[in-house]
Formats: sequence, structure tokens, C-alpha cells
Amino acid sequence: MSTKWRAFAAIAGSVLVLDVSTKWWVRSAILLGDSVPVVGDWVRFTYVLNPGAAFGIQVGAWSRPVFTVLALVAIAVILAALRDTPDGERGRLAALALVGGGATGNLVDRVGGGAVVDFLDVGVGPLRWPVFNLADVGVTTGALLLVLLLWETDARPART
Repeated sequence: MSTKWRAFAAIAGSVLVLDVSTKWWVRSAILLGDSVPVVGDWVRFTYVLNPGAAFGIQVGAWSRPVFTVLALVAIAVILAALRDTPDGERGRLAALALVGGGATGNLVDRVGGGAVVDFLDVGVGPLRWPVFNLADVGVTTGALLLVLLLWETDARPART
């Protein structure tokens, strides 16, 4: 296995292990629907089950199979992109690994239980972001990093 694939496996695996272990802790320590303050009212652990996609997006009875297939396709695209990533592009490798680890974490939930465990609840009073998990953090961070890397590439002067 090349260094690129080992690095990808280490990063994606770390995201996956952190995600799965925190979800296990939430399921064992917090009752479904309950909230536990962590940093005042700003950060709470609120145990919810999300059968849909990000922010609770649903497609009715088809939510589970649709989002399972989409996650599998996303993981396949990520692996293909990694295959085509030159060895020296650490930023792209890290971004793909973050997205891949997060997508896999939510896929494990969806296949294992039909819904994703979300628990990170951030906001002030009634102004709250939708509840999310560490897999979502990995996917979002990786996607933002990919956008920044693409933006940086587009901002470079063209070679003549």
C-alpha cells in the first residue's frame, strides 16, 4: 500500500473511529430526545435520530435506500479521486479522507439502524443550528478544504 493510501486510511479511519465511538457514547449515556449542557446553552449534547440527510432533508419512505446509495456513490467517487491525486497533494488527500471518513460514519449508522445519530447542538437560546455529529464535521471540513484548494488553483496565474 502506497504512502498516499496509508495516509488516507489513517485520516479517514480516525474520523470514522471518533464518529462511531462518540455516537456509541451518546446512545449509552443520553436518552433519545434529551439534552445535556456542555458549554452553558451554547453547546449541548442532544440525542436525536435523523433518518434523512443533512439538516433532516427527507425523501419520504425512500430516505434510507436513497441516502445509502448516495453515500456509497460518494465513497466510490472519493476513492477514484484519491487514485488520481498526485502523491504530493497533501491538502487534497486530507480533504478526501475527511469526507470519506465522515460519509462512512453516517453510512454505518444508516445501514445499522436506519437513521443517523446526531448529538452536537450549537446555538443561543432558540437560535440553534440543526443537530449534527462528528461525521458531519468531517464531511463539511473536507468539502470546505476542497473548495479552498480549487479556489487557490483557479487563483494561480496561468502558465504560458
